[in-house]
Amino acid sequence: MTSTTTPDSGRKKAAERRPDLDSLFSVNPDGSHNVIHTADVHGRFQVRKRLVWTLLVLVYLAFPWIEINGHPAVLIDIAHRNFYLFGKTFNSQDFPLAFFYLSGIGFSLIVLSAIYGRVWCGYACPQTVFLDGLFRRIERLVEGNATQRKKLQQMPWNLQKVARRGTKLVLFALSAVLIAHTFLSYFIPVTELRTAITHSPSAHPFAFGFMLVFSLAVFVNFTWFREQLCLIICPYGRLQGILADRDTVVVGYDKKRGDPRGKPSAASSLSPGEKLGDCVDCLRCVHVCPTGIDIRNGTQFECIGCANCIDACDEVMTKVGKPTGLVRYDSLRGFETGKRQFIRPRIWLYAAFMLLGVIVFLVMASRRVSFEANLIRASTPFSIENGFITNQVYLHVFNKQAEAKLFRIETESPEGAEFVVATRELKLAGLEDQRVPVFVRLSAEKFKAGMTIQLLVHGDTEDRSAEIKFVGPGTFPK
Repeated sequence: MTSTTTPDSGRKKAAERRPDLDSLFSVNPDGSHNVIHTADVHGRFQVRKRLVWTLLVLVYLAFPWIEINGHPAVLIDIAHRNFYLFGKTFNSQDFPLAFFYLSGIGFSLIVLSAIYGRVWCGYACPQTVFLDGLFRRIERLVEGNATQRKKLQQMPWNLQKVARRGTKLVLFALSAVLIAHTFLSYFIPVTELRTAITHSPSAHPFAFGFMLVFSLAVFVNFTWFREQLCLIICPYGRLQGILADRDTVVVGYDKKRGDPRGKPSAASSLSPGEKLGDCVDCLRCVHVCPTGIDIRNGTQFECIGCANCIDACDEVMTKVGKPTGLVRYDSLRGFETGKRQFIRPRIWLYAAFMLLGVIVFLVMASRRVSFEANLIRASTPFSIENGFITNQVYLHVFNKQAEAKLFRIETESPEGAEFVVATRELKLAGLEDQRVPVFVRLSAEKFKAGMTIQLLVHGDTEDRSAEIKFVGPGTFPK
């Protein structure tokens, strides 16, 4: 089975060219898009990738529907500034937790990249998962294998081409809408999203507009842009030059074993003492590459580590009776010397930053309180009447738990002051907050600079103290 790359339909067929190190194969010399028809390939890495892709797609589709403690397993409620994660509830005040959580994940990806190169891109990146795991499968189902897709593209527009292309585009559009709605359900609970879908777009203009734009972006990306997003937009591939070194595991070609290349039939024309390498120059590694590179040209930033060329080459080597592994996962040092250093200084450095993010996150998460209680000064700092100084403040109580809770308010200082609290008991729903007006009246004779207003709020599992300066003549409110 072969795969070819051709210009867009309607253009004059260009002279066949092979991938090189000086240009992107997905771009024609005239700047037009060179459509890459990836050939089918089978092998052990394909089985592993399909299992990973299937699992990731199922997780992506299922999480918004799974409820833990009455809330979705994962929900980023931007409108209310709340975040639900596997039964735990967070709010905007927990943003530092998100920062260190994401930085820990980021450095774990850096460690993975320093050791195994772009294995994330080939196996778990959403672009790869949806493109190869869904859209290219639909394309093969409707338009056939690479040879048939090439023939269809070169074919003049007729009923057959319109039917096949139309069917593919309709299925692509439906898939894009499903992906967009699922993505939106990570920000809007599915119960509310279902209501929004079944009502007029004017009732939920923002959600409808977002879904429309996101669906269009997904459709254009997986219909036309495809590998260009990895090569032109995504910065991750460019970072490989910094993250990788001679011991990073990449997909590569064993030149010492494979060169000089040639068909077995060419052995008879060699001079005495000359011997062909194991590479039969069948170009299968090129035909199955989703970014259109020739891995035999060496390490290239376009390579996403998908292992298509490994399975394709192993299949050919088996057919010609030669050992597999001519194209394989190995490091540059491994290809040259047969040895590879796994642990090295940069790995320790990246791992230290990853561990730092994880530790800080765990420490901050362990110190997270179930509710917040703070005193906020009113617009008028104080007033004086009949020899008494009065301060007006607000007690802001924020229930950070998902369940409704009852809070009791107790006054503590300053001593001798009269407190007027709007309510001594406060019941707040999950993630609800409320401001309680508090008036503190103190005789001017007892007033001293530095005095504080202090209230104690009792929750079901812990108590929180809130305090603020008591201000009067000669003091500056803070």
